[in-house]
Amino acid sequence: MLIKAEKIFDTIADYIGYLCSFLMIAMMLNIFYDVFMRYVFKSGSIAFQELEWHIFSLIILLGTSYALKEDAHVRVDILYTKFSEKKKALVNIVGAFLFITPIALLIALGSVGFVMEAFSTHEISGDPGGLTHRWILKAFIPFSFWLLIFIATGFVIKNINLYRKATLEEKK
Repeated sequence: MLIKAEKIFDTIADYIGYLCSFLMIAMMLNIFYDVFMRYVFKSGSIAFQELEWHIFSLIILLGTSYALKEDAHVRVDILYTKFSEKKKALVNIVGAFLFITPIALLIALGSVGFVMEAFSTHEISGDPGGLTHRWILKAFIPFSFWLLIFIATGFVIKNINLYRKATLEEKK
């Protein structure tokens, strides 16, 4: 049952990773276009420059969940690398409950007002020719942290499975 659940969470996280890959390509093409226009035709676009950091923000916000799934997040590995698989799984489970979930919950809940204010004031770029509908980008802040909590659930399930497997191997 838990192995099936782990695969479902991993599949969803993989789709997030594919989306981030696509966004990375889109960002590189956007930067190429912007630089090409600026240096070859001496023409630039504020909207394209802003789109660069908007896409970059999406990559970071969504990519955090994928990084957790891939166990590619930042961690102090001084002690962790010397732990057994069982201890590593336990550290990951406790870490998810003590650090990831509370902080992600705090940001997810705390950023809703920020998004609502941007939506209600019809916030746009302060630069002439910049992007409109800035609330859409800001809406990804709470969304990405709810997504992180969701993927952290899968991360916990994966580590429960690893813990159980290590326990069974110890008994053999």
